[in-house]
Amino acid sequence: MIDLERREEIYLEYQEKVLRYVRGKISNPHDAEDLVSGIFTKIYENLDRFDQSKASLSTWIYSITQHTVVDWFRTSKSYCELPEGLSSSEDLEGSLLQDETLEALAQALETLQERERDLIILHYYSGYTLKAIAESMGISYTTAKVTHKAALGRLRKAMDGYGA
Repeated sequence: MIDLERREEIYLEYQEKVLRYVRGKISNPHDAEDLVSGIFTKIYENLDRFDQSKASLSTWIYSITQHTVVDWFRTSKSYCELPEGLSSSEDLEGSLLQDETLEALAQALETLQERERDLIILHYYSGYTLKAIAESMGISYTTAKVTHKAALGRLRKAMDGYGA
């Protein structure tokens, strides 16, 4: 078990960096705060398994952060109530097909390179423009456009592989 003092040191050193990363991906501040809390819970629960010979602590924490954000996008879904009388078998079938498509999309996102996945998530899920994404990622607007086009091509190919 890792002592409380070590946990506090880790939190003080990495909390701001983790929060900044998460807020760059998730626009809702409440969701971002919840995710950061969950990330630090994962860090503390797995700290005794951290192997310094494989990666630095910051790399390990970044990896947990990145995977947690991707998992959040994969599992978070927007729900809304359907108006009464609208739930026919066709609507149910369409809903099931949409759920299958979302699952295939989440799996397809996993096939992308990190930069491509981040760009797609920021653009389509968080609603940022390619220009804003380029600035936040420290790349040129042209590079963002090329990366975006390549990522969409890979997503289409991956989605075809999932039968979507």
